[in-house]
Amino acid sequence: MSSTRPIFASKIAYDALAIESGEETEEEELLEEQSSDIHDAPAKPTKSAIKRANRLARLEQKQRQKEAKAQAQKAEQHAPQPSVSAPATAAPSLAAPTVKAEPSPAKKKPFVSQPVVLEPPVPAVSAPLSISAPKPEKTPVPNGTAPKRQPLSAASESSAKVASILSKPSTGPSVEPAPLVVEPKKAAAPEAALAVQTAPQDAEKVKKRQSFVTRTLWTFIMIGGFIALLLLGHTYMILLVMLCQTLVYREVTALFSLKSATPESGETHAPKGKDPWSKTLNWYFFAVTNYFLYGESIIYYFKHVVFADAQLLPFATNHRMISFMLYIIGFMGFVMSLKKGYLKQQFGLFCWVHMSLLLIVLSSHFIMNNILEGLIWFWVPASLVICNDVFAYIWGITVGRTPLIKLSPKKTVEGFVGAFLTTLVFAVGWGTFFMRYNYMICPVHDLGVSAWSSIQCTPNPVFVWRSVQLWSPVATVLSTLFRSSITKISYAPYQLHLLVLACFASLVAPFGGFFASGFKRAFNIKDFGHSIPGHGGMTDRMDCQFLMGVFTYVYYSSLIREHHVTVGSILQTIVSGLTIDEQLELVSDLTRYLQKQGIVVPHN
Repeated sequence: MSSTRPIFASKIAYDALAIESGEETEEEELLEEQSSDIHDAPAKPTKSAIKRANRLARLEQKQRQKEAKAQAQKAEQHAPQPSVSAPATAAPSLAAPTVKAEPSPAKKKPFVSQPVVLEPPVPAVSAPLSISAPKPEKTPVPNGTAPKRQPLSAASESSAKVASILSKPSTGPSVEPAPLVVEPKKAAAPEAALAVQTAPQDAEKVKKRQSFVTRTLWTFIMIGGFIALLLLGHTYMILLVMLCQTLVYREVTALFSLKSATPESGETHAPKGKDPWSKTLNWYFFAVTNYFLYGESIIYYFKHVVFADAQLLPFATNHRMISFMLYIIGFMGFVMSLKKGYLKQQFGLFCWVHMSLLLIVLSSHFIMNNILEGLIWFWVPASLVICNDVFAYIWGITVGRTPLIKLSPKKTVEGFVGAFLTTLVFAVGWGTFFMRYNYMICPVHDLGVSAWSSIQCTPNPVFVWRSVQLWSPVATVLSTLFRSSITKISYAPYQLHLLVLACFASLVAPFGGFFASGFKRAFNIKDFGHSIPGHGGMTDRMDCQFLMGVFTYVYYSSLIREHHVTVGSILQTIVSGLTIDEQLELVSDLTRYLQKQGIVVPHN
């Protein structure tokens, strides 16, 4: 037997060989095929090859059916011919019986496809069939007589077509699958497959639900703590700001640390370990910067206390010089700590620390000034950022579909727009409620006050209500709608400023969050830390607050603050600009002036 390329075919393609039944038993044929495949057993075909063979077998079956129809039409036109027995069906398994078609009259179609029923499972189905060519001469002849057989020209031609088609890539159209299933692996239970697909989805839903509950719970905890510190007084709010900026500074500077160094260009020996001065210098510069900025605020807002105390006077008059010398000491310490193998990292850390000080500590300094100008300039802007963040999350998970920015994949356009409209409405109502209390609008003069203290001050003009006369047609329409006389409308200028603050909190402040997202992507981290469950680190919550606090201070100091001469400012001028003799002369003149006004000046 000449060795040819083995071809994997389906049962229907094997039937196309049209081997006459009765010459060999099914067991003998199967054993002969298995013995011939042992010597040249081909590799197990892939899934794509099995699909291709099935598709080609179905095409061959369709072609044979067309030929059978044509022969039936010819048989009706000419004289009746003897019936042709259907070719024997070689079963791929010993358990499958041979299926034969009964002889039919000439008027009926001689080739009728009979459904082949295979009892599952069929272990031998997956075994490949090796077909080389029809070998009629190999059939044994019983009793030395030649058996009577059908002409095999058509069958040989059909099998040759099958072999040629199977050896080429299929380009034919797709047809419906045949009843014979060659791949038993696909018969998996649909319930199991559905369970495998839905299990990850259910786990993801449970995870999102738990994250939402945790995030919501800690949101209310933070808001409750925020309100409690607000009622306790200005000092506690300043301590809260200092705590937040310390945590943020720690999280940001931790992203850039000196790890095991590699030898740089021109350096063959690099020290191992970690630079012991890196973290120390980080916190030293942090302390010096806070001393300078917070000292400036205390001196400005509490001049009447600082310049009246002989012990604090040297620090107040030389505050900037002391701050500069402290910074120079840190700079010299940094230069002395430079080491080979760490130079590039150390200078990178030096720049990183100064950038962090600029963005974090300086922003906190402005936020503290807002507190000292009046708690309302800190509480309301911070509330607007919280409101925008909460409603952006709510609108995003409910109707959000369109991504907003690639840096924050969870941000959506629908959440951004919905939060903007909600924050506008919230700002007017929230700010109008708190502007009624002197505790919220009065600048601080005593750090010991709280919400239960009696505070009196002249309010800023923006908190004073005003009335505007309405145009008569508008007044008529409003009076008709509300069934009462409406001729004027009252408002406070602070409400207009609230709309500006709300627009910034909704449209610009979120970019502080996008900026922080860029940081996290650059360092391939999800959150800056895990100090707040469900929210990540402190930086993840304060990124927008820093930007909002700076804007509020600049906006207030430029457009709203009233500049008056105060006792503190005059005392600062006297102490820093007059000599002792000039100060005594001023006191004598001021005492004489008060006595002429009828005011008794006590002598201590």
